[in-house]
Amino acid sequence: MKKRIEMIKTVQLVLFILITAFGLYLVFSNAELYQLIGNNSAVKALSGLLWLIAILSFAFILWDFASFSALKKDYSELDFAVHNDPVAGIANRFSCDAMIEKYLDKPLPDTLGCIMADLTNIRRINDRHGYLSGNEAIQAFSNILQNASLGLCFVGRNGGNKFMALFEECTAEKMDTFLRRVQEMVDAYNTAHPDRMLQYLSGTAFREGESVRTINQLIALSDRRLQEKARQSQQ
Repeated sequence: MKKRIEMIKTVQLVLFILITAFGLYLVFSNAELYQLIGNNSAVKALSGLLWLIAILSFAFILWDFASFSALKKDYSELDFAVHNDPVAGIANRFSCDAMIEKYLDKPLPDTLGCIMADLTNIRRINDRHGYLSGNEAIQAFSNILQNASLGLCFVGRNGGNKFMALFEECTAEKMDTFLRRVQEMVDAYNTAHPDRMLQYLSGTAFREGESVRTINQLIALSDRRLQEKARQSQQ
């Protein structure tokens, strides 16, 4: 709908410019008509009225463009607010659910993979440095996940300290590439911020056979593997 309105307004502007240019050509290329406009007061008045209408029409078309641009900006900001987490700055739970809904009530594709990640030391950062530093850590980790996902997968904050990466055209190599990128960027961040280092765990699920037949089972399995690593790290 937005593209259709924009196209209509563009066509109106182009037609207006063409018609105006043709009118100017007729006036200046015809000496008799040009002299008639200059010498006849009634024709001059009529010509002035037509030019006033043309100028007003052009102004209203420009106003429509400005209003439409402002509307597009407001819509984009609203869309960003709806689909992005205000703290993390990446896709929020709503966007994650929208991705999941694409595969609900459908057989699980062989090319779908999932990684669940948990920022495990966020409570410690909050306790030692305050919630502002905790939010900064969440933003930093979110940026790392976003940058690591380029060309590979969708990533979003799935609530709390949990993040989900969903690979729609998944291969084991893509998952390994994503995890390697994350680790490299986390290492670089921790080197630069030794007082508030990021610590995380992840769980993966991909091509699990007949035991995993739905996307919910796939996500649940990657989450269970994440929880198993968390239990092992506490032992």
